[in-house]
Amino acid sequence: MRRSHLLILVTSLMLLAAACGGETTAPSGGGDGGDGGGTAGKEGNDLLQVVKDRDTLIASTDPKYPPQSFQNPEGEFEGFDIDVTEEIAKRLGVDVEFTTPSFNAIVAGNWSGRWDLSVGSVTITPERQKVLYFTDPYYYTPASIAVHTSNTDVTDPTAELDGATIGVCSACSYESYLEGTLEILGKKYTSDVEDAEVKAYETDKIAIQDLALGDGVRLDAVFSALPTLEGAIADETPIKVVGDPLFYEPLGVAIDKSSPDDPKAFSEEISKIIKEMHSDGTLTELSEKWYDGTDLTKAT
Repeated sequence: MRRSHLLILVTSLMLLAAACGGETTAPSGGGDGGDGGGTAGKEGNDLLQVVKDRDTLIASTDPKYPPQSFQNPEGEFEGFDIDVTEEIAKRLGVDVEFTTPSFNAIVAGNWSGRWDLSVGSVTITPERQKVLYFTDPYYYTPASIAVHTSNTDVTDPTAELDGATIGVCSACSYESYLEGTLEILGKKYTSDVEDAEVKAYETDKIAIQDLALGDGVRLDAVFSALPTLEGAIADETPIKVVGDPLFYEPLGVAIDKSSPDDPKAFSEEISKIIKEMHSDGTLTELSEKWYDGTDLTKAT
């Protein structure tokens, strides 16, 4: 009988250890730290109610992309995406904490409740819609090409970059565009650049650093969001934007379909908030604040 009790005790401890295991990415709350990882709530609950009961929205962000998201010298998060997230939290009546997973982890879905949503400039594609709920686009960003400042051959990337080595962020829409597989909201895109040698990086920032080494040293060009390229130029990185944007990306707030807590009502509420922020001018105001007076919240 004692052996049976011991077996039950050991089994229970093993199950408890398994339940507590997994990823341990801690939300960072603007540099103030968090209380560890784990799931966002108990499996089977309603995610909207879980967030409200917790009194905190856990949001993912990538602070390597000013002016969308970055950390100031005090370690606090700032930027357009940060302000949008904080406004969403305000309208939910909760606080907000930020966590910083990789972009690949965000678009792959299966977040295991580690964060509730991503306000991270995620392009809405059919492949991502299989695993993520998306709101309507909260803004649109011009997808543009940059070359080294010493380059005098490329003025029109649609005609003068065929066969070039072009740096992009891994698993992002720019990579899909150059590979001819990009589809957004029912529209399939044909690349204007033929036979490009696509070189994928963990972030656009690393690709830009490689381009800054010199024309053709590692890259002939970088394909990224115009604000990201302009931010690098403002920091005196020796690159320049050439030609018109190749396309405009509709970017939505993303929510994990496989959340351990039912995400349906939460997704509907976030979609409603984004529509309200469009109609009352909040998104336009935030865009103009962070993008030098430019309103990127309307499709071009």
